[in-house]
Amino acid sequence: MKIKQSTASVIFDTLNYAVMILLMIVMIYPLVYVFSASISDNALVSSGDVLLLPKKVTLVAYKQLAANSDLWISYWNTIRYTVVHVILTLITTAAMAYPLAKKWLPGRKLILMLAAFTLLFSGGMIPTFLVVQKLGMLNSIWAIVLPSMISTWYLFIMRTFFEALPEELEDAATIDGCSSLQVLLRVVMPLSMPVMATIGLFTAVNQWNAFFDALIYLNDRSMYPLQIMLRNILVAGTTIQGEGDMSLLQTMKYAIIMMATLPILCVYPFIQKYFVQGTMIGGIKG
Repeated sequence: MKIKQSTASVIFDTLNYAVMILLMIVMIYPLVYVFSASISDNALVSSGDVLLLPKKVTLVAYKQLAANSDLWISYWNTIRYTVVHVILTLITTAAMAYPLAKKWLPGRKLILMLAAFTLLFSGGMIPTFLVVQKLGMLNSIWAIVLPSMISTWYLFIMRTFFEALPEELEDAATIDGCSSLQVLLRVVMPLSMPVMATIGLFTAVNQWNAFFDALIYLNDRSMYPLQIMLRNILVAGTTIQGEGDMSLLQTMKYAIIMMATLPILCVYPFIQKYFVQGTMIGGIKG
């Protein structure tokens, strides 16, 4: 049985569809254009003739990028920075959020207030650099990973999720002989996949796209992440080798953007179901 919609409802649905289609076009067009420009003739891209579909298709930009060893070194650096950062962030954030979710924790409110204080104030760039320097972490992976390992915002999100878990499950595990650490690892963590996947995705995207910390803390070219190389091409206007053949500069810009974006686009579909659940944290309880 069909329910007859009112005129106002039809107009509302039509406007919704129109807005969604417009947003979809706005989001998809840049991706399509970048891909088309990366496989088009460099002269046509430079002259602005490529608007949507590729013209004079060629893969020479990708071939030149693939033949450069610096690209793969920076790619590997970005992957290991991201993986290590995500793993350490999830471990340390969960280890701090779990006890803070317990109301019986002594000094809980004070710790939460001190953590919230860091959302408003930080040490600043120069003091942070001096700390990293004094600890001997310059030109190492730890200079990229450790200073931003724990995000207060993610800490509060994970604490909220842990508070919503039924206490009866933890009590049952404790009765069966589990310690607090075993309860966290065997009961709480398996039930926390939505929040873990959400925070992991956000952390991975932020680290994958980060370049400022590497710009400050890294001087060794062999430690540069992919985003530093991308910045050199887009901002400094140099080729991947630093100087030389500039005839493929425009297509190389778009080709390296595609290569830098593709991994994150491939990861998202596999954790989408957890991501959707994670974004509902705090909105629904029960």
